[in-house]
Amino acid sequence: MSEVKIFVIDNGGQWTHREWRVLKYLGVETRIFPNTTPFEELVEEGADGLVLSGGAPRIGLNEELGRCGEYLEKGDFPILGICAGHQFMARFFGGKVEPADVPEFGKIELVIDEDHEIFEGLPKKSVAWASHNDEVTIVPEEFVILAHSKDCKVEAMAHKSKPLVGLQFHPEVEHTEFGVRIFKNFIEMCRENR
Repeated sequence: MSEVKIFVIDNGGQWTHREWRVLKYLGVETRIFPNTTPFEELVEEGADGLVLSGGAPRIGLNEELGRCGEYLEKGDFPILGICAGHQFMARFFGGKVEPADVPEFGKIELVIDEDHEIFEGLPKKSVAWASHNDEVTIVPEEFVILAHSKDCKVEAMAHKSKPLVGLQFHPEVEHTEFGVRIFKNFIEMCRENR
């Protein structure tokens, strides 16, 4: 069986290349695509999964993220939204994103509330790295909250029936204790979905 192909969708943030680098390090066939890429092109290129990258500051609050809505609507493969990608995912499915009461910049304690394959093998509490002014305040009704921190009630969420996961924190930076494991789990989700 050929190697899993996971493409990183560039939403204009500083995180895109880090996400790509982690996937490459883990042996995945990966490329970066602008968020204006038509969905059909990603399918033709053989995508088994997508990472919707973080974006510029405040972009998750109310801006469109190129064609990310199209990917969420049409994709039948796993999609991992990180930071602005996570916030956009929540908004796209009818949730709400608002300025955080306490913006998070730096290390946080991630507390897992629900079992999910994205957190397979992680302890209930671990250190993660966050960098956001805004956060998901209302989760779409088809989603479940997976994790929280002291100042953010939705650090992670997942769709109840589709392979869609959103993370407010950044698993691609080395300060996130189990970030590589989270990416390995996402790769496994993509492999199993093929």
